[in-house]
Amino acid sequence: MQQALSVASLTSHSRDVPVGALVLDPAGALIASAFNRRELDLDPTAHAEILALRQAAQALGSWRLSGCTLVCTLEPCLMCAGALLSARVERLVYGADDPKAGAVRSRFAALEDPRLNHRVEVLRGIEQEACSLQLRAFFDALRLEGQK
Repeated sequence: MQQALSVASLTSHSRDVPVGALVLDPAGALIASAFNRRELDLDPTAHAEILALRQAAQALGSWRLSGCTLVCTLEPCLMCAGALLSARVERLVYGADDPKAGAVRSRFAALEDPRLNHRVEVLRGIEQEACSLQLRAFFDALRLEGQK
């Protein structure tokens, strides 16, 4: 998670929310990392999780990321949870809950829906305080600037 936090800090040169995501292959080796780039790329789908999944698929030569783990500093939204299911990711590890848009636990339980054909193991609250602090500092700074 410390590496995901470091990746998230790369958003400091933009107005992107500091979220970092890593993909680990089945052996635990890092194969992809990304940070939010919505503002930077002017792309509403450029969430850290989506970008990391794309990189991992390229690295493995397959859209199926069976056995892989996604590590993320913030609970994924509905779009990203759907991407985890579509990519057949085995495990999600995340830090901070997202009470506004979280689709794993906070607002929805998208990864637990029994009607879907895939399940993702979830480990939540890893380095929760550090992940929350990074996000709080970002939004506090925006409020000081009158942006949010």
